[in-house]
Amino acid sequence: MRILPRAIDERFLAYRLKSTSIAGIVGGCAAIGLFAYRYYFEHTWNWDLFAISLTIVGAKLAAMTWYFLSE
Repeated sequence: MRILPRAIDERFLAYRLKSTSIAGIVGGCAAIGLFAYRYYFEHTWNWDLFAISLTIVGAKLAAMTWYFLSE
């Protein structure tokens, strides 16, 4: 187990945090964009994409509120 602290340092964890955040934002934007495309061009409501979009936006707002109030 001594090899793990040398292989994983603070820079690696910071890059992982940033990449995970970017991936979440891109995934949320893709879900919202796909929902909007299907609504405006195909004139259908896709409730599963709507639910995913609301979940992502709600989780982001809850995390922002938590970090704002806890500091």
